[in-house]
This record gives sequence, C-alpha cells and structure tokens, in this order.
Amino acid sequence: MELISIRLFTGFAARLSLYFKLIRLDKPIGILLLLWPTLAALWIASNGQPNWHYLFIFTLGTILMRSAGCAINDFADRDFDKHVKRTAERPLTSGKIRSWEAVAVAAVLAVISFLLILPLNTLTKQLSVVALIVAGSYPYFKRFFAIPQAYLGIAFGFGIPMAFAAVNNSIPNEAWLMLLANVFWAVAYDTEYAMVDRDDDLKIGIKTSAITFGRWDVAAVVLCYALALLLNIYCGWRLGLGWWGLGGAVVAAAIAIYHYSLIKERDRMLCFAAFRHNNWLGAALFFGVFFNYLSI
Repeated sequence: MELISIRLFTGFAARLSLYFKLIRLDKPIGILLLLWPTLAALWIASNGQPNWHYLFIFTLGTILMRSAGCAINDFADRDFDKHVKRTAERPLTSGKIRSWEAVAVAAVLAVISFLLILPLNTLTKQLSVVALIVAGSYPYFKRFFAIPQAYLGIAFGFGIPMAFAAVNNSIPNEAWLMLLANVFWAVAYDTEYAMVDRDDDLKIGIKTSAITFGRWDVAAVVLCYALALLLNIYCGWRLGLGWWGLGGAVVAAAIAIYHYSLIKERDRMLCFAAFRHNNWLGAALFFGVFFNYLSI
C-alpha cells in the first residue's frame, strides 16, 4: 500500500512538473513583461498608494492569465512547434501531455482569474472579458496577421486600462496612450524574440514581425523602442510624474540602446538575450513612477 502511495505521489508530482513547464512558470520573463506596465498603471491610478487588495488581485491575475495564455498558445501551435528547434521539446509538442490537458489548464486558470476580479466594479469585469478574448485569439493571429506582435502588445498591456478602471471606475486618455506605448514596446521586444526563430517560421508559414520587416528588422525595433519611450515620456508629463518619471524613461532608453548593440548583427542568441533583458527596461519605467510618488 505504501509503495502504491509513493508511486501515485511521484506520478502526480511529475504531472505537475509538466504543467509547470506548460505555463512557463520556469521562465518568468513573460510574467514580468506583463506585470511592470500593469503595476505602473496601478500606482498612477492610485496616486502612489495602491490598495493592497488591488495589488494582490492584479499581481496574481497577471500571473494566472499569462500562464493560461501560454497553455492556449501551445495548444494552438502544437502542430507548428514541433518544427521549431527551440519549442520542439515543450510538454504538449513532445507528446508528454495531451491537447485536452492544455485546454483544461488554460480554462481552470482563466476561471480562477475571473473569480479574482469578482469584488471589482462592473467596468473592470467588462474589460476582463475583452482581455480574455484578445489573449485567447492571439495565437491564431500568427496565421494571417503580418505583425501579430502588435496584437500581443494589446494582450500584454490590457492590465493598464483595467487598473485605472478598478481604482477610478473610469479610463483616462493617458491610459490608452500607455497601452499604445506598450504595443510599440511589445513589437520591439517580440521582434527580437522572433528573430531567433525566423528561419524555422519561414519554413512552416508562421507570420511574424521579424519576417515582415525583413532587412529592416533592426531599424523597426529601434523605431518601436523610440515611439514607446516618447509616448511614456509624454504620458509622464501629462500625469505630472516629474523628474523621477523622466529619469526612468532615460534609463529605459539607455537599456534600449544596449539592446541595439546586441541585435545589430542578428545573432540568434544575442537577440534572445536582448528579449530577456527587456525585464529591466520595464522595471526602469515602473520605478520611475514608484519613486516619483515616494518623493512626494
């Protein structure tokens, strides 16, 4: 009996480990890319004093929705990922878990995310439905949309208007400008990511910004960084973020220049390093907001 219990526990632990990898909890960069702009919006909407309930809901909700997005993305791409070297060994693609398991994991995480926001106002709940639709449909945009990274930017930045809606029950124009800045940022960092898989994506017919931009890919990344940062600076000026907000943007600009030095030769591993390093760019922008309110 004891041996059976040990085997059951071992099997359960192994399954959990596969689900853990399916939703990329072993690679938290995606969570951070969603979390920094969401936290910045929450801090601004709350004038630097976010309610800890909101902080908990949006932090956990970001983790859950990003995880659900990874599961549904792997389900949608299960027949493509096997042809891409970097993704061939993912749990679903490699056959270690079944398709219905990925869908079930995504559904459970999405339901938990929705339960989290039940205490929030109606506007936030309505926006959460839009966010779910965008996140769930993103994987299929790669079939026909030339720059799916722009759609990804909407999905990754939808926590911005939701944060304003939750705190103030309204969405100012600055929130939409921040979302637009996030779209340009996402196009920049996800083009770096797509540059890693460009050869494989060309073979299997997936559309990415790296393919669409072609030989202008590096220039497009630099331009998108510039537009994202200019929009953030403009929003900071309108919101009265002061020197701290500007300082955060300047640090972010220096990081973007460093990313250019990594991707200019289009080396696959350096492009991937640039993508992963975007965590620090997002952190710079957030801490510019954070220290602005701390200094008041």
